Amino acid sequence: MLTIGLTGGVGSGKSTVADLFKALGVPVYDTDAIARDLVEPGQPALQEIISVFGNDIIDASGRLNRQKLKRQVFSNAADRNKLESILHPRIRESLLAKIQCCTASYCVAVIPLLVEKHWQDIVDRVLLVDVSEATQIQRTQQRDKISESLIKRIIKTQASRDERLAAADDVIDNNGAPDTLRIQVEQLHKKYLKLAQQQ
Repeated sequence: MLTIGLTGGVGSGKSTVADLFKALGVPVYDTDAIARDLVEPGQPALQEIISVFGNDIIDASGRLNRQKLKRQVFSNAADRNKLESILHPRIRESLLAKIQCCTASYCVAVIPLLVEKHWQDIVDRVLLVDVSEATQIQRTQQRDKISESLIKRIIKTQASRDERLAAADDVIDNNGAPDTLRIQVEQLHKKYLKLAQQQ
């Protein structure tokens, strides 16, 4: 079975691309969704986050205040490293379990920090959703309603566009009209089915 690692910077359109693969019947495993499950109330990872960051990181309903934590970890590299050391081994383990259970010709694993964390070893090909930094900022502001300065801080913590392009086996250009995305995904779908048959 072929595993495609889908990656890209903040606001690049990874979720939109993942949804297009899902619409074609391809199993998609999203590490952000895995991370959200790991920090649900009662989960060991949440307890560990509270012990490191304090009860202030929890909202009135007992859930993780994700926006507050995001602001904190993208303002402090040491805090970001602490959070990643709690979550990333668990995310990786859960993702590998999902991939191993997959019976389709190929699957897509959405891994935003694939290049930064060198997770190429768990995928067969790297698919990059590529956009300009200006597009990243505009789309993230529209989606998350956060400041441009915070978005720029997030971008600085991620691999550069050139680093991602160098690591990619396949590239989807998401700078243009939304219609072009579907065409690119459909072409890649055919390519991946062929590659999966050859494996």
